Amino acid sequence: MSEQNEGMHRVRIVVDAMQPVVEIGGQDVSRLLHSYEVRQQAGQAPTVVLELAAHRTTALEGLARVVVGVPPDPGPAAAAFLQAIDAAQLEQAALARHDLQDGKPNELTRAMLHLLGEWARGQWAGWEPS
Repeated sequence: MSEQNEGMHRVRIVVDAMQPVVEIGGQDVSRLLHSYEVRQQAGQAPTVVLELAAHRTTALEGLARVVVGVPPDPGPAAAAFLQAIDAAQLEQAALARHDLQDGKPNELTRAMLHLLGEWARGQWAGWEPS
């Protein structure tokens, strides 16, 4: 293999909304995947990122640069998000959301959890982070 092709593998992807086929070096790895992503910058070889389905492994043999990864741990991102929340702003926002108040037990906590979910998805609904 030439120096230019080092680390490269032949890739074939047939896109089908129901069941795409992903082949690496002529080997169909579709059943082993949770997802795949193709990235390419102008003038560079594409990169194919394969996310393996849980508890499945195989040998991948085989030209795109191939990166095999696992789903990221959401814990650190969630912790950083929660540490950035202003408690007073969260309480004020929850109390101002009458659509989340139903008079049942733990009403404020449920409203806060709902708001945190919205905020995590970028749905600030007029409340910009301070």
